[in-house]
Amino acid sequence: MSTLAAKIPPKIVNRVVRALFALPEPARRAIAGPPVWRDGQQLDLDTQLLLRIAAKAAAPFSEGTAAHARREFDRSAQILVHTPSDPVSTRGLHIPNGAYDIPARLYTPIDLPTGSGLLVFYHGGGFVLGNLTSHDSVCRYLAARAGVRVLSVDYRLAPEHPFPTPYDDALAAYEYALNNAESLGADPTAVAVGGDSAGGNLSAAVSLNASVRPRFALLFYPATHVTARYPSQDLFGEGFLLTDDDISWFTRQYLTQEQRADPRVSVLLAEDLSGFPATYLTTAGFDPLRDEGEAFAKRLAESGVQVVVRRHPDLIHGFANLADLGGRSREALAEAAGALKTGLTLGRASAPARTEPTLSESTLSESA
Repeated sequence: MSTLAAKIPPKIVNRVVRALFALPEPARRAIAGPPVWRDGQQLDLDTQLLLRIAAKAAAPFSEGTAAHARREFDRSAQILVHTPSDPVSTRGLHIPNGAYDIPARLYTPIDLPTGSGLLVFYHGGGFVLGNLTSHDSVCRYLAARAGVRVLSVDYRLAPEHPFPTPYDDALAAYEYALNNAESLGADPTAVAVGGDSAGGNLSAAVSLNASVRPRFALLFYPATHVTARYPSQDLFGEGFLLTDDDISWFTRQYLTQEQRADPRVSVLLAEDLSGFPATYLTTAGFDPLRDEGEAFAKRLAESGVQVVVRRHPDLIHGFANLADLGGRSREALAEAAGALKTGLTLGRASAPARTEPTLSESTLSESA
């Protein structure tokens, strides 16, 4: 951590960020600097402003040990923390998983009747970082806006617990949710999976390998192909929060070289995607993982899966965790919540049917 970053308490940075975001647009632009254009896309002003602050008040995750990275990640979460406003109740529970009980948290919107949909949520953090607290606001928002219960899963992390432990925990948590949906207040025929980044990867792996497939998959900028390098990693691998060095470091913590082509990790390499659930997959324009996420969505469509892929061309990796600041990140999370609500509602109305591949027309033009 830089000397400056070490001297600034997160609560102070939180106040500074929120004060800056409340300034008129010309003032925010003056602080953020000239507009950033890359690959035909303009970076969102508020995101650019946040990146400028982060460059002074945070350090790269890949500069030290996992413990160091977790401290930095927790510090970043404190900078964005706010008082929860969504009308959602929570309770902690533990999911039986052999000798290890997986911590979890159930989010229930106030006055939501029993028999709702249920989202099993896996947090991001490169399989090394993250916990129930780091993604609390995301889970609260999805629960309240989609009108579903959300079961957030605190799976074990690398390097202490490398692959396949996080995947095994994720699969066990989904199977628990499916088998105990009614006791959780949910409809067992309306269980979805979702997550961001590494959590999106786990969601996809569970969707591919569970004996009973989820009803719906909600994937935020997922990692899908560890063995390949896509153009977006060269375009956005520096200066946009998640760096190329971070990706390499996370991968080394989680996997051996031999494990990288395992389709439970590189889900894009799975031979058959035809049974994958209906999916909403969202990417960010300024994200190193953008292209592999969109490549996975393309393969889903080619396999006959109902999939909508939505690129937010002005946002960065991790935008779901920035939604508390409002603006474009909140708009993007709101759109995902709407997709989850629609996907589970339509899924409950009728049995899943195989349809022709579909990709949204707006996404095709954005991705071109």
